[in-house]
Amino acid sequence: MLAVEGVSVAFGGVRALDQVSFEVGEGLVCGVIGPNGAGKTTLFDVVSGLRSPSEGRVLVAGRDLTGVSAVRRARAGVRRTFQRTQVFGRLTVAENVLAALDWHGGGGGLAADLVGRPARRRLERERRERVAEVLELCGLSALSDAYAAALPVGRRRLVELARALADRPRLLLLDEPTSGLDAGQAARLGEVVRALDTTVLLVEHDMGFVMGVCDRIVVLDLGRVIATGTPGEVRDDPVVRAAYLG
Repeated sequence: MLAVEGVSVAFGGVRALDQVSFEVGEGLVCGVIGPNGAGKTTLFDVVSGLRSPSEGRVLVAGRDLTGVSAVRRARAGVRRTFQRTQVFGRLTVAENVLAALDWHGGGGGLAADLVGRPARRRLERERRERVAEVLELCGLSALSDAYAAALPVGRRRLVELARALADRPRLLLLDEPTSGLDAGQAARLGEVVRALDTTVLLVEHDMGFVMGVCDRIVVLDLGRVIATGTPGEVRDDPVVRAAYLG
């Protein structure tokens, strides 16, 4: 589903990423780990389209998206959350999630809104049903009508996850998804991620979460891939232990 081929990013004389290559199979959960400054967030920016690589390519489902904007990637099924929560504070939880579906439009324009055409009403009902489904999956149903700004950080992060899932992404990028979550919420998140019928790439510092959730792990150090493999293989790799796990 995802192929990163020889990706490099340079900031002046510093190479944040240096010939990074790896693949993630369809439906798998892949973790990206490494010490601070390893290039994890830069990699996410490249995959999601927020930054262009100086070298290399990013392919999703065989399609080269290297020169494609972040908006067009999102509409092609690449969705992302961020380290810092980014919710619409003045909207309710349900409205935040519904916003992820609005780009599809409703057909018929203003006239259809005013007269309430059956097709428009059906579409609105289907979207509301999808929102309810995702909120239930993320454990947010009871907070559907709460304003996002009033929620603690951990709940806002779950709202972001629900919003990213609403449009059924093909590739989901999760940047530090357990940050701000308590142990119970993190466990719930792990269950949600494992149950998803989509490909997931995540950056996370919680090694217990990574080892328990991921099928594959990519280890970065100073912008280079130093190891890839199953959680067990990575845990036992002496190079990884020396550079990161210690």
